[in-house]
Amino acid sequence: MGGKRAAPEERTPSLLGWWRKRTAARNARTEAQHLIREAQRILKRKSYRIPAGVAAEVQGRISALEQALGSWDLEQAREAITNLDDAMDQHLAFARKSTVREYSESIGVAVAVALLLRAFVVEAFQIPSGSMIPTLEVGDHIFVSKFSYGLSIPFTDTKVLQYAQPKRGDVIVFKFPQDHSIDYIKRVVGLPGDVIEMKQEGLYVNGKPVPRERIPRVCDDGEAPRAGGLYDDHDCELWAETLGGVRHETIQEPARGGRADFSRTEVPPNQLFMMGDNRDNSSDSRVWGFVDLSLVKGRALIVWWSRSETEGWNPVAWFKAIRWHRFFQRVQ
Repeated sequence: MGGKRAAPEERTPSLLGWWRKRTAARNARTEAQHLIREAQRILKRKSYRIPAGVAAEVQGRISALEQALGSWDLEQAREAITNLDDAMDQHLAFARKSTVREYSESIGVAVAVALLLRAFVVEAFQIPSGSMIPTLEVGDHIFVSKFSYGLSIPFTDTKVLQYAQPKRGDVIVFKFPQDHSIDYIKRVVGLPGDVIEMKQEGLYVNGKPVPRERIPRVCDDGEAPRAGGLYDDHDCELWAETLGGVRHETIQEPARGGRADFSRTEVPPNQLFMMGDNRDNSSDSRVWGFVDLSLVKGRALIVWWSRSETEGWNPVAWFKAIRWHRFFQRVQ
């Protein structure tokens, strides 16, 4: 009684079979579109070398392939792809790109884009010293915006476009004034015309003290542990300072004979006065002078990777040394 039950193979295709068919159709469409673009490009650019009969034949096979794609007939599309590909191999081989050439051009374009981004947009830097602790730690990898203040001709100090100036509180990367092959990173504390002074570890700009408050927290100046393997936090003070509207932390060590005073100094035109946030462990403008605006490379944006130093090659220690909490932390 009743109708005959369908055998399993006669039933609706399984989800896996449907997915495979859909993937095959998508891959065929991608291949067909690529082939059509290549054929049309050759017909347009090499028309002076292609006989009218050949051009008509190739164009006909392009039309056949486009029609097959419109019908969603996978077998018909594959046959049309083969026909167009064979016609191009037979008549247009002189203008077709080899697989090696296509990959080479793709890699070349990718490298060119990367170089342009590095030259004009963003560049990666690694923090090699502790002069900017606690803002930046040794082993931090940061991105620096190359267009925050203007554009320079790559590998030169020549500015082709200057539309902004560094502000007090900015953390910037610049070429070391005494050796342009070395990059430094410090905080801008003085702009052209500013008068900078330090009295009893306090920073003064144009005669006014920069607002700051002591943070009751143990600090680490980045140096090696003292006797017994412990850090002596009594020698290290953590302060919250507000400079140019930017609130950031600094470290000072007055008990260890740090640079308590710095006499009043006016910043010359087109120059900047730079200081590290690790105030008593930083070689900066108090030591080697001002930074010309032409030497500024860009403003620090974010920490994208960070790992403390480890001795030897121990995969477990290497992994544990990654500072996950610093990833994508904004530099300010």
